Amino acid sequence: MTGLPARLLAGLTAAVLASAGIVGTGTAQAAGTRSPAPATSSAPAAVPRHAVTGYWQNFDNGATVQKLKDVDDAYDIIAVSFADATGQPGAVTFRLDPAVGYGSTDEFKADIKAKQAAGKSVILSVGGERGAVSVNDAASAKNFADSVSGLMDEYGFNGVDIDLENGLHSTYMTQALKSVHDRHGDVVVTMAPQTIDMQSPQNEYFKTALGIKDFLTAVNMQYYNSGSMNGCDGKVYSQGTVDFLTGLACIQLEGGLDPSQVGIGVPASARAAGGGHVAPSVVNAALDCLTRGSNCGSFKPSRTYPGLRGAMTWSTNWDAANGNAFASQVGAHVHGLP
Repeated sequence: MTGLPARLLAGLTAAVLASAGIVGTGTAQAAGTRSPAPATSSAPAAVPRHAVTGYWQNFDNGATVQKLKDVDDAYDIIAVSFADATGQPGAVTFRLDPAVGYGSTDEFKADIKAKQAAGKSVILSVGGERGAVSVNDAASAKNFADSVSGLMDEYGFNGVDIDLENGLHSTYMTQALKSVHDRHGDVVVTMAPQTIDMQSPQNEYFKTALGIKDFLTAVNMQYYNSGSMNGCDGKVYSQGTVDFLTGLACIQLEGGLDPSQVGIGVPASARAAGGGHVAPSVVNAALDCLTRGSNCGSFKPSRTYPGLRGAMTWSTNWDAANGNAFASQVGAHVHGLP
């Protein structure tokens, strides 16, 4: 997730799920609700039933340079990209890039508070294509939790996004995220795995999502920079199509995640990724197919998922460079879902 040249995935996974899987709903947190927060928690902002997530770039790569206050109001969750690894295994830090134009850290923090006052959640994304954060033992899990919790307290972030594109260890990432949740009961937790990471509940990313299901906000898989992938019906679908979005979302929906924990992640423009960009109308058709059973392609799920969380884009900056087409068209559609 960078807008840099794409990595092509090595090939298709052998895992194919039957579409008759069971979606657990008993432990998923109700959309728009949060448990009481400790005194040290950042300002709470309830995530709406249907939400739009956008990644805000803390760097200049040719997209429109924004301050947080410039991010379109359609975005309900803003993921600040990215936290950086430190010399301590598992630990992360965050530094404002001078390229984004903030005169001080206090100005940035004020923008976070202003977005929260408008009902938005501002979270810190960890990873990205070039991220090198590794949480693979108990010590690094503690370092991750300590540092993320500290940054939430320091900046007022509502939570954390996991965008580790070089693999993760489900046991220790689950442990780390549970520790963050223990300290910040209202934490917003999102994930942005690659397509191959969510082909089976036995994959480490999928296992992590299921491991934190009682407080996970959303998995916004990256339906881009991907080769063709298996859908939940066992058929192979090519990226950039309605069937790719719906057939792959079905794996998560039938593999154990609550519909409120599933979102569709796409690039905001053709320049934002190496492949997989689709017009807003294609995203909206996929949302309709999954939530209403209409506007489907050749794949039509056996049931509908009206509680689907929504959609995500990389990035708010590339969206701004594209006339905010994603925010205006997909954003309005997400907010009008049943």
